[in-house]
Amino acid sequence: MGQRKFAVTPGFGVGGTVFSPKQLAAIGGMADRVVNVEMTGFKQLYVTAEEERLAEVQEELRAAGLQIHPAGFVTKSLIACQFCRGAEEAGLDVARALDLAIAGIAVPSPLRIGYAGCALGTSEPLLKDIAVVKMKDSYDLYVGGEPKGIKAELAKLLLTGLQAEQLIPAVTRLIAQFQEHGKRKESYRRFVQRFTLEKLREAAEDAAGDISSQAMQA
Repeated sequence: MGQRKFAVTPGFGVGGTVFSPKQLAAIGGMADRVVNVEMTGFKQLYVTAEEERLAEVQEELRAAGLQIHPAGFVTKSLIACQFCRGAEEAGLDVARALDLAIAGIAVPSPLRIGYAGCALGTSEPLLKDIAVVKMKDSYDLYVGGEPKGIKAELAKLLLTGLQAEQLIPAVTRLIAQFQEHGKRKESYRRFVQRFTLEKLREAAEDAAGDISSQAMQA
């Protein structure tokens, strides 16, 4: 009998990623139906279940308000800050929309995307593969952070001054570039170094510019 691993997250609100007692109880109540529950560094839980119980287990978890995403070589759920400056000022609605747009996309190696609602960067966005930092009324976009090893490195600024409507197209274009040009098991930092910041900037600017042009014509 085969087994399947998948990711579980509650999403986030003001206060960050918070599992409610009801959600934890739902997971704990499945002790006889799941093989393993693993904490990850992506603010997700990995749940392993038998193939024949998979649909049943996932349906119950969704009923408890949890999001289900694939595990493995995919973009992870958005790793966000605590939104301590408040939902509107920290851009909670934009972060939620970005999370829905990016989570679970197949990529050459796991992709971590970070979000900070202000320049304090309490979610450590510059240590993520792709990072978004809200700066008053606009957003800065960074790429290529690496938190591990003796060659740890901060992400580099790619674009600055993006408006909310430009952000998701720019980020999803970066993911698409990694899908198309990345090598199997290649880290995103190595991909950025090989593909070059200039090419990624051009692609992201093109995506953001398309949205800007459409808005002007509307």
